[in-house]
Amino acid sequence: MPLSEKSLYQLSVIASKPSGFLSIFSNINQLSNALPSLKHTSSFGPELAPAICGYLPHHKVALSPVGRNRLVNTCKSENVEFWSGFVLSRELSKKKFQTVVVSPRSYFAFTPLLASTAVGTLEFRTTLESVRARRSGVEFIQGWADDVNFNEKRLRIEEAVLRPSQLPPTREETALIQDGAKSQISKKGQMFDLKYDKLVVAVGCYSQTFGTPGVRENAFFLKDITDARRIRKRILECFETASLPTTSDYLRDQLLNFAVVGGGPTGIEFAAELFDLCHEDLRKIYPSLIPHITISIYDVAPKILPMFDHKLADYALNLFKRDGINIKTEHQIESLRPGLPGSLNNDGGAFTLTTKQEGEVGVGMCVWSTGLMMNPFIQKALDDVHKYPASSATLSAPVISDPTDKKWALKRSPKSGGLVVDDHFRVKLVPRNGTPASADTLEATMHDVFALGDVSVFEKGQLPATAQVANQEAKWLGKKLNKNDMDSEGFTFKNMGVLTYVGNMKAIMQGGKGQEIKGYGPYLFDRNSLT
Repeated sequence: MPLSEKSLYQLSVIASKPSGFLSIFSNINQLSNALPSLKHTSSFGPELAPAICGYLPHHKVALSPVGRNRLVNTCKSENVEFWSGFVLSRELSKKKFQTVVVSPRSYFAFTPLLASTAVGTLEFRTTLESVRARRSGVEFIQGWADDVNFNEKRLRIEEAVLRPSQLPPTREETALIQDGAKSQISKKGQMFDLKYDKLVVAVGCYSQTFGTPGVRENAFFLKDITDARRIRKRILECFETASLPTTSDYLRDQLLNFAVVGGGPTGIEFAAELFDLCHEDLRKIYPSLIPHITISIYDVAPKILPMFDHKLADYALNLFKRDGINIKTEHQIESLRPGLPGSLNNDGGAFTLTTKQEGEVGVGMCVWSTGLMMNPFIQKALDDVHKYPASSATLSAPVISDPTDKKWALKRSPKSGGLVVDDHFRVKLVPRNGTPASADTLEATMHDVFALGDVSVFEKGQLPATAQVANQEAKWLGKKLNKNDMDSEGFTFKNMGVLTYVGNMKAIMQGGKGQEIKGYGPYLFDRNSLT
């Protein structure tokens, strides 16, 4: 159903996995006719109640019989994908859309500040913005998408109040399971259906562990505010344990050996922030422990910060070497387990990081930041196109046979597994493997299903997985939807440059046109732009 400039739309934001964003436009008239006995619910008060989609104990969507369309957005906050979803929900016109957010997380985390919050430079609250914020015009439901039927325009959603993650349990969660609290960690939420008119998939990606044994259970990630809290707590645990008179010098060295895996901006910024914390603040509290501190950055690539010009990358490298931070490029991580090297017991609270080049190394904490892994919702839930959506898809070429007789799949990037989209972020379909060879070149474009952020791959090439890209995509799509203008010129990314903090109040910045700035100036610009 085409969007009318004169119509008033209702926006509902629904979440799919803990890290991403999914948008759905649903026709209220159709659903209210199908559910005449249901009453609406709203947390925004009587002035908004007639147009808001609610959530009932019977797991049906309650709609008011008014002439409005609903846009549902599913959001996550483990990475920049909630960035695109959050920005899109704010970008859409409040006169045309009303927003309901359904996400495993009820907040948006400003990811560039997570490294600073992890070491105490900033407080956690400075990086958060509630999805339920006043005057935001959104209502919130905690859940994630489990399946989509494109032909029926129906989304299957699971409650996520008690289980806001679908990843394997962390070390802390494993301990809870062993203590008998398994139901709190693994309980599956109840399911309910939601119809839509248009759908925007931006569920984001998880941290890529490459299947390395022990990493998911024992490493520390930096994707969400909960990760930053765990890291801050772990740093203090390491220093307090190391300061005990019962701690040997050998164990003290292991506890204060901090490993950062990943030589990209996130890993580099965290290592720099950690160095500042240890040598500026903790030096005053634990002066005798400072000689025992070691910070090492591991990366499988031959150089760190590959997105920067080699001069800027070399500047950061030399600065780290001068500060005593070890840069270990071309190192392959084989495993991460609890316990000291050479011991199978979990003694001392340290971990053993095993690399192909150095063997076993004792560490107090391993922060893992090595890229992105496709979201399980993209990998599994969207793997099955139940039936060809004839009413909302256009074939790339005329065919004699009925396209509904064929089995279809979402077109994916062979490299990343992301969803291939055109320059208007519309998702594409291709015949499944096993169909006649002549059908391999055939594809279809769904005009009511969009994908944003890391899960989307342009046909002409994948864009960088940064918040800058996600922000521009969301703003562009929001403006186009507001104007009902999806046939004009497509999206073009405008590179505004990249900036990374490298410690000691210094940063490196590379402009969109290749300008290179380093030192105190870009650091000052970075701090002022974020506050």
